[in-house]
Amino acid sequence: MENHLVIFLTSFGIAFSGALMPGPLLSATISESIRRGPSTGPLLILGHGILELILITALFLGLAPILVQKEVFVFIALAGGGFMIFMAVGMLKGLSGLSLQTDESISINGNLIFLGAGLSLANPYWLIWWATIGLGYILSAGKLGLPGVIIFFAGHILADALWYVFVSAAVSKTRSIMSDKVYRILIGICAIFLLSYALYLIGTVFFKS
Repeated sequence: MENHLVIFLTSFGIAFSGALMPGPLLSATISESIRRGPSTGPLLILGHGILELILITALFLGLAPILVQKEVFVFIALAGGGFMIFMAVGMLKGLSGLSLQTDESISINGNLIFLGAGLSLANPYWLIWWATIGLGYILSAGKLGLPGVIIFFAGHILADALWYVFVSAAVSKTRSIMSDKVYRILIGICAIFLLSYALYLIGTVFFKS
């Protein structure tokens, strides 16, 4: 029982510290929660969690050595960076006509579950974390059998869910007191962050030693 508790707490703690760090998923949560409401965070994390379950299964099947290959990093960085640039440009282009009083938005459109999975997959550092640190934790938890792996994943995804549910609920509540000008500024900041992160990813491909 003590080992199971240790696995859960350490998994939760590490995942929560990672969830607190700014990233594409957090940027999307903030921008979309304003217009779509508090369900945004849970739906994005559902997509994120489904993808992680698939990845964990793939790691068990021996995918880890492939994920840490330089060619895989380059492909994901370029493809993911391009995906984020496309989203950011779309957000920036429609800023002038964005209003909280309408249902139309130039923020990220589409199914939030797929968006949560897509933004995770577009980040090569997420894949590398799972192929290295994450795999180590999975193997350690696996010493206790399938229940150990389940407990590890439960602690991990619970940390993500709690933070993103909180962010989504907090941001969505500001809609009633937010002006269109502030809304546009916030969406612009999220778009600039996505664009900056995308350029950083692409830059690592060409300038990483």
